[in-house]
Amino acid sequence: MESTNTLIITIDGPTGTGKSITSRILAEKLDLMYFDSGSYYRAVTYAALKNNIKPNDFNAICKTAAAIDLKFIENKVLLNNKDITPELKALEITNKVSQISRINALRRMAYDRLKKVKEENKGILMEGKDTGVNVFPEADFKFYLISDLSARIARRHQDFLDLGQRFSKDKIEKELKLRDELETRKNPSVLRKADDAVIVDTTNMIIEEQVSYLYRLITNPDTE
Repeated sequence: MESTNTLIITIDGPTGTGKSITSRILAEKLDLMYFDSGSYYRAVTYAALKNNIKPNDFNAICKTAAAIDLKFIENKVLLNNKDITPELKALEITNKVSQISRINALRRMAYDRLKKVKEENKGILMEGKDTGVNVFPEADFKFYLISDLSARIARRHQDFLDLGQRFSKDKIEKELKLRDELETRKNPSVLRKADDAVIVDTTNMIIEEQVSYLYRLITNPDTE
């Protein structure tokens, strides 16, 4: 399937559903720009920490976000023309980004910036928490991935191992439950499914199956 100037795909869902790796592989198969909307929040978190700003200082964080120059080029994140991509997966960033990304004023700023990514690329597959609702409501295809907790824990555990980080599954379970609490109860605007998104349960799917299933839905929607 060839990409076009208008093709937009969004893949949303909670952490641990296989969303990121599935999105990356699927974008490559479709010859689309892959973009993780979370990289915006991670970049702002990175800038805030570099400036010794506390995660609960909402005004200072928003001022920082407004002042920095962020560019997203060929899957790289440039902060004031410096490539910070490898640093965005650092544990310190991971531990703080959930709190910072819940700032409503920052999310509004993020939506405006993320919409521009489409203008900078011929076609895009964007993953996130609410991209089908707040960034690209006009997307051609919208998916929302779900999975049971045990499968999410296993995937998250493997993600950390791939980054060379070892955490017990008990610790990961606590992290996921805390995220769910923050995103679905304390601030439900963070994680939102578009009304017209296709729900895909990845509990019993390996990554290759997830990619193949979504690829079929996009390239041959009438066959499902």
